Amino acid sequence: MEEFRRAYAKLCAAPQEAVLRRLRERGEAPGRARLDLAEQSLSLETCGALGRLLPGAAHFAEVALGDCGLSEDGVKLLLHGLCSNSTVKSLDLKGNNLRTTGAEALGKLLRQNKSIRSLILEWNSLGVWEEGFSFFCQGLGANNFLQRLDLRNNQINHHGAGELAMALKRNASLQELDLRWNNIGLLGGRALLNCLQSNKTLKKLELAGNNVPSDILKAVEQAMDHNRDRQTILSETQNRTSVLSKEILNLKDEKTKQFLDLMDTIDKQREEIARSGRISAGRVSQLQEALNEQHSIMNSLKAKLQMTEAALALSEQKVHNLGELLSATKQEQASMAERHFAELQQQKQVGWEGADREGKLFRDLSASNEKNLFLRNQVDELEKKCKVQQDQIFQLKQDLTNTTAELKLRAVQAEERLEMEKRRFKQSLEDMESLRLKEVDHLTQHMEASERSMQDRVQRLEAIRIALEEELSQVKAAALTERGHAEEELIKVRNQARLEEQQRVEHLEEKLRLMTEARDEAQNCCLKQKQMVGEAQVKANQLNLHADGLRRRIEELQQDLNSKEQEKVTEVNKVKVELQEQIGHLQAERTAQEGLREKIAALERQLKVLSSNHREALLDKEGEISMLMEKLRMKEADISRMKEEEAQRASILQNAIMAYVQGSSLGTHSLRK
Repeated sequence: MEEFRRAYAKLCAAPQEAVLRRLRERGEAPGRARLDLAEQSLSLETCGALGRLLPGAAHFAEVALGDCGLSEDGVKLLLHGLCSNSTVKSLDLKGNNLRTTGAEALGKLLRQNKSIRSLILEWNSLGVWEEGFSFFCQGLGANNFLQRLDLRNNQINHHGAGELAMALKRNASLQELDLRWNNIGLLGGRALLNCLQSNKTLKKLELAGNNVPSDILKAVEQAMDHNRDRQTILSETQNRTSVLSKEILNLKDEKTKQFLDLMDTIDKQREEIARSGRISAGRVSQLQEALNEQHSIMNSLKAKLQMTEAALALSEQKVHNLGELLSATKQEQASMAERHFAELQQQKQVGWEGADREGKLFRDLSASNEKNLFLRNQVDELEKKCKVQQDQIFQLKQDLTNTTAELKLRAVQAEERLEMEKRRFKQSLEDMESLRLKEVDHLTQHMEASERSMQDRVQRLEAIRIALEEELSQVKAAALTERGHAEEELIKVRNQARLEEQQRVEHLEEKLRLMTEARDEAQNCCLKQKQMVGEAQVKANQLNLHADGLRRRIEELQQDLNSKEQEKVTEVNKVKVELQEQIGHLQAERTAQEGLREKIAALERQLKVLSSNHREALLDKEGEISMLMEKLRMKEADISRMKEEEAQRASILQNAIMAYVQGSSLGTHSLRK
């Protein structure tokens, strides 16, 4: 507020002290942002400065400029500044005697501004200037943001009411309209009543003090009640549709969450399958490594066997060579023995030719015997070694055969296990894929079916709601039309009776004119005084600032008139005493009037009967409406029940998925074991 005051002081060459004081007081006072310059006579320069500052005045929600004596140019500048404002919600311009340019500026404001919700224009005489007021009504028809409009004491006649009715037919946001203490009359009231058939947003319309007949006021009240009921029904339906849309969104979110959870579980199962595949691949690689180790062991054993076979072949060759040496030595011994025996025989035959030869031969024989024994010992040792090596070779062959058989059995078993595991793994993969596809298909079908059923239910409920609203509107429209027809007939009957009474009264007045000349003179005086009062009222309307003093003068004049009227009443009583004789002749005519009144009473009874029938029809329609509401409640109960069933199904499905996930995790655990 202090910044606003400084900006105002900069823009104005001669700022008004009263305005600065008021801005300073409002800046010090706590509360919501409000620009209150009421009852301050604002100059044209001040209005121009405010018009420049208001477009950027973001901290003002209310602007009060009542009883400021604004000029036409000042109002134009102010309202031009408010056209581009987006924060002001309430504007008060009462008691500023706005005219043609002010009304045109207001129409422009209503066309361009999109933030003002409340507009107070009390005591402004807008209805006097028909062109400006029509421009204002055009702006009101183009506005779709204003909710409250106060037009009290604006001298709006039936032409202005017609313009307002045309604007209300196009307006779709105004909820409250105050037209009290204007000159709308019968025609204006009918125009406003007719416009209410197309306007369904107006909830409150005040028409007191406008010389509007009571039946039109009642019809307006009924239309307002109808609009209020329609607004409540619309709000209820909007709330229900919002609740239903929220529930549908919640269901969709739940379904998406379930689908995402299912996809997560499927991904987890895929990860578990991949992990089990990795584990099985690791096991296969381990088994392959074990097989390779067994093959390497087999190869080493085969190499050892080949080495032992080669060593055995070498030992057999040595044995064979030693056997050949033995046989050669045996043959030599045999040949040596034969030779020695032959030599002995020759010596025996020849004689004892020398002992040295015999000793030598004996020594040679003993040496050969020793050699033979040594060779025999070596042959025995070699035979033992060969036997031991043969035994070892036999045992190695047996071990080799056993290990080869065991390795073959293990290889066959490992291959069979590998094939079994591969088959089981493939089968489990196929089963998991088929189950996943089936579950996904089932869930998608269930989701689509549930969404279709929910959409069908929502469409059915919306169709039922629309049909009920149409039936309600038709019933209320029929009731209003019937009531309007009845009221029109009653108005016609009353008008006929009034015309007849007026004709008879005129006939009687013609007879009484001769006796009321003195009264006419008094009435002429009264008329002169009333003319004076009318002139005073015109002056009061033109000079709103001095209205209180003129009202007091009018009251004094009215008191004088009352005193004079009392004097006239005394004179008239004197004349009435003289006229009582003629009144006796008029009583007969009064009896005839009483007969007419009895007819009117009979017609009113008929109207009461019609109204009672109409009430019974309304009660029947209300009963039908209650039945339809009960049906709606039943449908809502069915919807809630179906929602609970769907929730149960979702919980069952979730439990099944959890059980399936647990089962799959147990299966993988058993496979690991």
